[in-house]
Amino acid sequence: MDKVYSTADAAIEDVFDGAVIGFAGFFSAGRPLELTRALAGKRVKNLTIVVQQVGTGNEEILDLILNGQVKKAICNYPFPRSATKGLDHPFEQAVRQGKIKVEVYPMGTFAEKLRCAGAGLPAFYTPTGVGTVMAEGMEVRVFNGIETLLETALPVDFAFVHAWKGDCEGNLVYNCTAHNYNNVMAMAGKVTIAEVETLLEVGYLDPNFIHTPGIFVKRVVETGRPEFYQAAV
Repeated sequence: MDKVYSTADAAIEDVFDGAVIGFAGFFSAGRPLELTRALAGKRVKNLTIVVQQVGTGNEEILDLILNGQVKKAICNYPFPRSATKGLDHPFEQAVRQGKIKVEVYPMGTFAEKLRCAGAGLPAFYTPTGVGTVMAEGMEVRVFNGIETLLETALPVDFAFVHAWKGDCEGNLVYNCTAHNYNNVMAMAGKVTIAEVETLLEVGYLDPNFIHTPGIFVKRVVETGRPEFYQAAV
C-alpha cells in the first residue's frame, strides 16, 4: 500500500478542531518540524498537544500557542529552566493566565502511557510519583511490598513523527538520539503521519533495522533534512 503524500499540508488535511495531536522528538532531535509548521498554517483550534517540551528546542510549537490553537498540553518538560525567560515565554504565560491547561508526567511514565496505547493496554501501575502531589486522587496498589499508582494509556488522534529514512509502506528508521519518543508516539497514534528525510521504495530498507513497522504508520511525506536555528536556552 502506497502511503505517500506530496506535501505536509496534504498529509494533515483532515486534522480537525479539538483533536489530540502527538509530537515526537526530544528538544531538537527527531522533531516533526514540517508537519508542525503545516498544522500552524491550518489554524485548527482547541487542540490538545502531547509533546515532550513546549518551545524549548522545538520553537515551532510556539506558533500553535501564539495562534491560540491549543487548549491543553500534556508534556514532561514544559517550561524554560530560567525563571526570567519563563516570564516572557508565551506558553508559560498562557498557562498562568488560565488560557491553556497543562499536565506534566515524568519521562518514563509519559513514554509508557504512549507505548501502552499502541499495545492495546488500557493502563499500567508504576511506583513513580508515589508519595507526591501527583498521587492525589489516584488508585494505589501494593505489589511485592511496593506502592504503585495506576496510570492510563495515552492514545492520540494524530501522531506526528520524524524519521531519517522511510519507505512507501511507512516502515521507518530513526537516526541516533532521534529515536527518543518517535517509536512510542508512532504506536500511540490512531493516524500516524511520518515526515522522512529520505523516502525509498519498498525493499530498500534492511528489515533487520526497521525501528517502526509500517503497520503503525498511515501517511508518509518526504521533507528532506531539516534546517533550523537552535535558539539559546
